Amino acid sequence: MANVSDEIEQFILSIFSDDSLKLSRNDLAHYFSVAPSQINYVLSTRFNIDKGYVTESKRGGGGFITIVKISESKVDTLSGIIQELDAIDALSFNRANCFLQRLQREGYVTEDECEIIKNAIGDRALSFVANSASVRKNVFREILIGLMRR
Repeated sequence: MANVSDEIEQFILSIFSDDSLKLSRNDLAHYFSVAPSQINYVLSTRFNIDKGYVTESKRGGGGFITIVKISESKVDTLSGIIQELDAIDALSFNRANCFLQRLQREGYVTEDECEIIKNAIGDRALSFVANSASVRKNVFREILIGLMRR
């Protein structure tokens, strides 16, 4: 017999028809007679980047959740870079630039987007921060997660 988390996962998968799905956390919790935190648990463990999904949660207004399915090659590339980032404490601009060149070469960002990202994570933009390389790592990681959503 499947547990409630398995049932919720199977239900979500059964109604997933396109590359994205929008759900109400409260409606789903009510349907399965569970707390909304149970829905959050299923989303964080069964619909995460490692499994090929990005979830976006909107608080208030019914607590809507959007789940986006990511293409396999995109998942592999972006997850690989994220794993590299997670293994380090700080990210130099030169190393970030290497990642960006790869993303541009593989078609995940345009030349213009690449320049915008470089400006956002460059030394000039982060000059007010004491540990700019650490902040650069976190900002770049969030940019990669954003790229997975599209």
